[in-house]
Amino acid sequence: MTRPNIVIVMADQLAPQFTGAYGHPTARTPHLNALAARGMRFDAAYCNAPLCAPSRFAFMTGQLISRIAAYDNASELRASVPTFAHYMRMLGYRTCLSGKMHFVGPDQKHGFQDRVTTDIYPSDFAWTPDWEAADERIDKWYHNMATVKESGIAEATYQIDYDDEVGFAARRWLMDRARDRAQGNDTPFLMVASFIHPHDPYVARPEWWNLYSDSEIDMPATTLALEDQDPFSRRVMDGIEASTVALTEEEVRRARHGYLANVSYFDAKIGELVRTLEETRSLDNTIVIVTADHGDMLGERGLWYKMTFFEHSARVPLVIAGPGIAQGTVKNACSLVDLLPTLIEMGGGSPDMAAEPIDGRSLMPLARGGADPTDEAIGEYCAEMTPAPVFMIRRGVLKYIHCDVDPPQLYDLARDPAELNNVATDPAYAEVAKAFAEEVAGRWDSAKLRADVIATQKSRRALHAAMEAGAGEHWDYNPPSDASQQYVRNHMDWTVAAARYRYPPVEEA
Repeated sequence: MTRPNIVIVMADQLAPQFTGAYGHPTARTPHLNALAARGMRFDAAYCNAPLCAPSRFAFMTGQLISRIAAYDNASELRASVPTFAHYMRMLGYRTCLSGKMHFVGPDQKHGFQDRVTTDIYPSDFAWTPDWEAADERIDKWYHNMATVKESGIAEATYQIDYDDEVGFAARRWLMDRARDRAQGNDTPFLMVASFIHPHDPYVARPEWWNLYSDSEIDMPATTLALEDQDPFSRRVMDGIEASTVALTEEEVRRARHGYLANVSYFDAKIGELVRTLEETRSLDNTIVIVTADHGDMLGERGLWYKMTFFEHSARVPLVIAGPGIAQGTVKNACSLVDLLPTLIEMGGGSPDMAAEPIDGRSLMPLARGGADPTDEAIGEYCAEMTPAPVFMIRRGVLKYIHCDVDPPQLYDLARDPAELNNVATDPAYAEVAKAFAEEVAGRWDSAKLRADVIATQKSRRALHAAMEAGAGEHWDYNPPSDASQQYVRNHMDWTVAAARYRYPPVEEA
C-alpha cells in the first residue's frame, strides 16, 4: 500500500469558535469547511500550553512541556529531544517546514530535512519571564491593549509579508516534489506550513476586511467585572493592561472584525495549498491536517490573547482529511501531543519507535471512524503572568484547573459551556473535585517544577545578557539559497533545465 503524503497547515492563535467549520455564523472559511466536510473534525482538541513556543514544542515532540522544560517563549527546545520530523525521516519521508515554529536555541531544524523560510520571532532567550518578579510587566514584549486599539486595515504588515512568503515557499516545495515524482522519485513527504495569522495585531488587508460588515461582527458573549475575575485571569488582565486600559465597544468590534478577516486570510492559504496538491496530482494520496497552537479569548470574559485554560484560549481546531480518514466529528478530548503518535501511525511506523516517553496517543482509531476509550487532554502553563505552574485536566465534560496560589476551578462544560459557574466547592461535585485535586498532587510536584522554572529563567537571562554583549552568534535561521544552481546557468543544458521545471512534463511521443 502506498504511504500517504502529509501536509499540516498550522495557524497561530486560531480559536475554532471563530471558524465556519466549527459553527460560527459569520466566519467565511470555505476551505476549512470543505476539509471538515470530507474528513474528521475533532470538537474537543486542546493545546497543551496556551502560549506559542511551549505549545509548538509539545506538538513537535508528543511530550508535555514539564517533561522537556519547554516552559515559555524563550525556552530552548533541546536538540536531543526527538520530534515527529525525526521519526518521519526514519520512516523514509522527506520533511519540510515552511513558516513559524518558534524554535529557541541553535538547532533551528529539529529533524526537518528542508526548512524553506526563516522564523518570524526571536530564536534566543530574549523573552524570558521572571517568576521572582511575576507581577512586574516586561514592556518590551508583553502583550498590551495597543494591539486591540490599533486594529484596522493596512496594505502591508510584517505578518502579511511573512505569511505570503510562507505560502509561496510551501507551494514551490510541493511543486518540486511533483517534479521529483515526474523524474521517478516517489518518496512520500511530510510538510508543515505554519502561518502567523490570525495572531494579533488584528490588522487585515482591505480585501479580507471588506468580506465583513460591522453589523456581522458578534460581540463577546460574556463580560465579567474586574472583581468577578478569578485570580489567574486577574493577573493576566494586569499583565496585558486590560485591567487598566479601557476599550470602547467600537474598539472591541474592530479587533474582532480584523480577527475574522485574518481567519479568512488564513483559510485562503489552506485553499492555495490544497489547489497546489490538486495541480500536482497529489491530493488523492495526501492527508491534510489543519490545526493551531492555541486560541484567542478576543474579549470573551474581558480577556484577550491566550495564556488561560478557558475554551477560547486553550481549544484549537483539528481537522484531518484524506485517504483512510472517515467523515464525521469526534467528541473525545484530545490534544496536540497526540499528533506525533498519529503521524507515526500514518507513516507506517509503530509506537515502539519512540526513543523517549510519549504523552499522547494516536488519533487514527478516531480518524478512521472508530472508538477510543480515552477522553482526556492535559495542559500546563509555566510562562509569564503567573508565579507558579497552572495545570489543566479536561476529562469527559469536566475541566479542572489548579494553581498552588489560587483556588481550584472546576467546570462542567455540558451544563456550563461558557465556564461561568465554578463548581469546585459545590457539594454536588465534592467527590470529583477531591479526585481531581488528588490526581494533580500525584501527577505533578508543583513546588519542584516551580523551582526548576525559576532556575532556567535565571540561566537564560544571564546567557541572553552575555549574547547581547557579543558572546556567540545569533541563532535566527537563514534559509540556504544557491543562485548558481537555480533556473538556467552556463553549466546546464537549458533544454534539460526546462524539462525539469515544466510540470506536468511533456509526454514523449
